[in-house]
Amino acid sequence: MKKIDKPKKPLMYYYMIILIVLVLFNTIVSPMIIRNKIKQVDYGTFMTMTEELKIDKVEIDNHEVLFTDKDGTVYCTGKMDDPDLVNRLHDANVSFTQEINQENNTFLDMFIWFVLPLLIFSLLGQYASKKLMDKMGGGKNAMQFGIGKSNAKIYVKSSEGIKFADVAGEDEAKENLQEIVDYLHNPAKYKEIGASMPKGILLVGPPGTGKTMLAKAVAGESNVPFFSMSGSEFVEMFVGMGASKVRDLFKQAKEKAPCIVFIDEIDAIGKKREGNIGGNDEREQTLNQLLTEMDGFENNNGVIILAATNRPESLDPALTRPGRFDRRVPVELPDLIGREEILKVHAKKIKTADNIDYGKIARMASGASGAELANIINEAALRAVRDNRSQVTQSDLEESIEVVIAGYQKKNAILTDKEKMIVSYHEIGHALVAAMQTNSAPVQKITIVPRTSGALGYTMQVEEEGNHYLMSKEEIENKIATLTAGRVAEEIACHTITTGASNDIEQATKLARAMITRYGMHDDFGMIAMENVTNQYLGQDTTLACSSDTQTKIDEAVISLIKQQYDKAKKIIVENRDKLDELAKFLYEKETITGEQFMEILLRQ
Repeated sequence: MKKIDKPKKPLMYYYMIILIVLVLFNTIVSPMIIRNKIKQVDYGTFMTMTEELKIDKVEIDNHEVLFTDKDGTVYCTGKMDDPDLVNRLHDANVSFTQEINQENNTFLDMFIWFVLPLLIFSLLGQYASKKLMDKMGGGKNAMQFGIGKSNAKIYVKSSEGIKFADVAGEDEAKENLQEIVDYLHNPAKYKEIGASMPKGILLVGPPGTGKTMLAKAVAGESNVPFFSMSGSEFVEMFVGMGASKVRDLFKQAKEKAPCIVFIDEIDAIGKKREGNIGGNDEREQTLNQLLTEMDGFENNNGVIILAATNRPESLDPALTRPGRFDRRVPVELPDLIGREEILKVHAKKIKTADNIDYGKIARMASGASGAELANIINEAALRAVRDNRSQVTQSDLEESIEVVIAGYQKKNAILTDKEKMIVSYHEIGHALVAAMQTNSAPVQKITIVPRTSGALGYTMQVEEEGNHYLMSKEEIENKIATLTAGRVAEEIACHTITTGASNDIEQATKLARAMITRYGMHDDFGMIAMENVTNQYLGQDTTLACSSDTQTKIDEAVISLIKQQYDKAKKIIVENRDKLDELAKFLYEKETITGEQFMEILLRQ
């Protein structure tokens, strides 16, 4: 889509610059130029020229003597204690004066050329601000200064741009938005049956899932004016300016109807209003104006409001009620098929080999968003360029997944032999316990090559069936046992424990606590939710909702659960000690082994 250029700055902006330049010129530059034209001489020269009748005019002040000769040249000399000077000048028929108020004149000049203009423009600014305050930021005065006008980017029809075909993995969201595009193209068939389109559509989902891209695709498909603006652009330092921008935006939209208005990150202005005095009045005024403008729309007037956020729980209920944002369109993380489609869409932009298995790459990238998948494709292309190859291969894509997940290989990090052996046993411990349990994802790759994320090694497990929407109690317990297995292997094989298990401990504790407080998977507590989840799409922060005595019992239950799974992992490793040693030695020598190599050694008699 082509973007229309923003209007030029108002003339008042240039007038202010010209005035400042003139003031600086008259107060600083001009006196310096004049001063440079005056010749400095000693007092003896002044006396000699007086006696030779060469002087025409003399000006005396408190510090110096300025005199002009018959040719018009101006001279300057220091003032001396000379009582006969007046008589000599009179005898030489010289015109002379004494400036006794020079300091006062200098102050007056500074006041006229510097202070007075500042006072005038300060008064004008106060008058303009008062007018703007009286009209809540509206009116012609504000618009002349460019204050209170909408900064929305306006896009018009273009042969190039994002279409629905360029957005993959979000079929349900595209279906909802396709209906909006169809309504803008053919409103008659909806009016015939009496149906009306929603006034507002809210796109919600985690970061990187394609909410803004979907809005751009609507613009590309609809062929109607498309106004795009971020929620943060409404917030101004002047009270009422945000509300004025909302009014101006909707005024333009009504004039251009049918059209689409897209507000990205609407939670910047749409947060719940608080009852406390002293809140952000500017934000609340902007929100109130937005609510009023959405209520002011008549049915089927051809203006559709799109908004995107990853914090829907923070929005004001008055904004999300029916009649304003009537429809909520979830834009979730893509499933296995969606990830494969997204990879293929982005792979069209680069040169790839013919034998790439996008299904395998999609399984390895479980839980990745659309933005992360696009980054994986780009990293693979960069890797091919670094290796001086003209095509991206399967290995490039697999390595790029590891880059996105764990960072680049840390080539300058050299482990000692002892550290390398401990890391080998640690990672094989994870893989061995995972393989010996049922309901565990197969091992895809094991490596002890340090990464820039700080990981000294990792074990990659990949689900064979793609997305996993439900986890049973046994699966979570097995996962906790797998997480503890790295520390168990260190303890059994190396007779020591290291800091390498810190991330494993954190994840195991998080899973064990969730089993008790959120999933109701503990016999002593049953089906009681003792933890609330906030920020569903931004990290899922949790807060406990129980008494301090109950919290103590929860801590004891978490410790007991992790200890139980630790003992289970220890039993598995002790029973398979020979395989642990064999696999750890192989990993120590090779540094990276595949899942097939791991299973071959494990099943070897």
